[in-house]
Amino acid sequence: MAAATPARRRYDSLVRTAQADETRREIARAARRLFLARGWGETTVRDVAREAGVSAPTVYAAYGNKKGLAVALMDAADLAADADRLVADLAAAADPAGQLAVSVAFHRRLYERAGDVILLLREGGRTEPELAAAYREGPRRGEEALLGLFSSWPAGTFADGIDPRTAVDVYGVICGIDTYTELTAGRGWSPDRVERWWTGLLTRELLA
Repeated sequence: MAAATPARRRYDSLVRTAQADETRREIARAARRLFLARGWGETTVRDVAREAGVSAPTVYAAYGNKKGLAVALMDAADLAADADRLVADLAAAADPAGQLAVSVAFHRRLYERAGDVILLLREGGRTEPELAAAYREGPRRGEEALLGLFSSWPAGTFADGIDPRTAVDVYGVICGIDTYTELTAGRGWSPDRVERWWTGLLTRELLA
């Protein structure tokens, strides 16, 4: 029997990777549904496995123990906000102003579709170290990505006194979930209005 060709092996490897990624996504979605419905303390790894339609060992392989499922909640938030769309839209944007608008749109989607997850992690983190660690990881990943984006912009992009690190700080203060919640739930703004205001404000504050 002839050995599999390198091309066939690569194809099989890609298929397995895609299947594993989809399994991980489904576990993340299941974790979100259960933790929001039942709470952290009342949800087990086996519960998540049953909800996701996989075995408990599959959950352990994807995320480790229950502590790892806190990371799954962050993954679920990214899935809800469509992180893949963010990457594609950033690549398609014509200039830094366009990329800034794309980033703002992503954070609007994140809070609109997954704000409940973020707040669950923050509130639960007051008593559960695993949730606190996952809550800190989300902003860390976001700031790291923003710093990489801002650092890629050409010289002369930023306003006087603004550098990439300062831009990340300003962005984080303006586009935070508390600001979003206060404007939408507290003051009746629509998500569209918040996004427009954020985009205009950040454009004026950050760009030359």
